[in-house]
Amino acid sequence: MSWQIVKLGTLVAIKTGKLDANAADIQGLYPFFTCSREPLRINSYAFDCDAILIAGNGDLNVKHYNGKFNAYQRTYVVTSLSDEILCTRYLFHFMDKYVERLRELSIGGVIKYIKLGMLTDAEIPLPPLAEQKRIATILDVADAIRRKRQQAIQLADNFLHAVFLEMFGDPVMNPKGWAISSVTAHGSFKNGLNFGKGESGHSLRYLGVGDFKSLSTIDDIGSLGSVTLDSLPGKDYLLENGDLVFVRSNGNKELVGRCITIYPDGEPLTFSSFCIRYRIEDDSVASEYLNYLFRTPSMKQTMLKGGQGANIQNINQKILGALEFPLPPKALQEKFSKIVQTYRGSKLFLDCGFVHAESLFAAISQKAFSGKL
Repeated sequence: MSWQIVKLGTLVAIKTGKLDANAADIQGLYPFFTCSREPLRINSYAFDCDAILIAGNGDLNVKHYNGKFNAYQRTYVVTSLSDEILCTRYLFHFMDKYVERLRELSIGGVIKYIKLGMLTDAEIPLPPLAEQKRIATILDVADAIRRKRQQAIQLADNFLHAVFLEMFGDPVMNPKGWAISSVTAHGSFKNGLNFGKGESGHSLRYLGVGDFKSLSTIDDIGSLGSVTLDSLPGKDYLLENGDLVFVRSNGNKELVGRCITIYPDGEPLTFSSFCIRYRIEDDSVASEYLNYLFRTPSMKQTMLKGGQGANIQNINQKILGALEFPLPPKALQEKFSKIVQTYRGSKLFLDCGFVHAESLFAAISQKAFSGKL
C-alpha cells in the first residue's frame, strides 16, 4: 500500500458536547448523542454539521450524523477540516474499526474512558478522495447486508416473544394466575472465568458479552473466540446444553441482564467473568421458557431494579436468585419449547447468516484500510 499514513489530529477538528445526559427530552426535536448506542432526543442543538460522534466512556461506540444535534459532555464530535481531503463517511468506517483499538487503550476503573490524544494520535491511511469514497460505498453496502440479517433475526425473535405472551401472559403481571416460584428453587448460578494474560498451553472457546448481540440462542459455537489458559477450568466453568447465561456487568447498560441459551453439544466452552451462568437442576421448568421469560421487558426491568452502581449497571447472583416467576404446567412449557425448536431451524440459518455477514464485513474492512480492496 502506497497510501500516506496521517495522524488524525491533522485532518479533523474535535470538540465535545457540554451537556449532562439528564438534559435529554424524550419529545425533543433533535438527536442527543450520549454514550448509549442509540441517540436520545433534546430540544436544543449546539452543532449543525457532518460529524462523527464517538462515545468517550462506557461502550465507546461510533456514529455518523449530518445535521442539527447536541452532545453529551463525554461525547467527541469529530469533523473533517476539508471535504476535499477527508471523506466523512470514509472516516466513519475507519473509526468504527479503530474503536476496537480505543477499547484497548481506554483507561480508568469500572468506567473505562478515552482521552483526546488517543483520537488525535490515531494513524489513518489516506488514499485519494475518490478511493475513499469508493471504499465507503463498498463498506456501506456490506454494512447494509449485515443490518438486514440482524433485522430478520429480530423479527423472528419478536414473533416468539408474542407467542410467549399469548401462552403465558406477562410474567410480572401473571394474568393467568400461575403458581409463583423462585429462580433458586430450580437451579444454581456460577460466575464466569477470569482470563489471565500471558497464559499458555490450553486453547478453549469462550462466550463473552460481545457474542450476545441480539441473539436469543447460540447453537453453533464455531464462531466464538478462543482463550489460552495454563490449565483447563473445572467442569463448573464449562457450559452445557440448555444453560442460560446472563450479562453480569458492562459499560453499556442496555446489555446488562441480557440472557441467552447456549447449546455447545458437548464441546468444551467456558464463559467470561462478565457473565453469570444459570443451570436448571430439576425437570419442572424448561430452559426456553425461562429464556423468553427473562427477556420480557417487564422481567428485565424487575431484574435491573436490584442492580448496583450509578454509572454502570451490575447484577449478581443474589439479585437473580431473588427473582420470582410464574410456573405454568410443564406440558405447556414443553409446547412452547417445541415452537421455539421449530423456529430454531430458520433462526439458526439467520444466525449463521448474520455471523457470516459480520465476518464478511470485518474482512472487507480489513482489506479496505490496508489498500487491498
